[in-house]
Amino acid sequence: MTETKVKLQKHPQEQRDRSIVDHLLQGDPNDENLADLARLRIRYRNFPGAKDIQRDLELILSRWRLTEEELYAKTRQIHSTKLYQRMQQGEDKQDWS
Repeated sequence: MTETKVKLQKHPQEQRDRSIVDHLLQGDPNDENLADLARLRIRYRNFPGAKDIQRDLELILSRWRLTEEELYAKTRQIHSTKLYQRMQQGEDKQDWS
């Protein structure tokens, strides 16, 4: 039986994301940091590489005493509130760039 080795990949955003993760490791769970953590958890979920980033994202969740489900619930609330505020100000476009 031969063993299949998975080649670890480098994510194109990894260098920029590393600086965000380093900031999160030092930060507190405010709205912006929660949104960044959720976004990066989604980006690196099942990604075959960037194991150090994935490990640190897990560490941040643990430090902030959140489960992934709680994180996503909080960020859904944040995004719905922010979107509502932008719509009230006449800014009904969402920026996904």
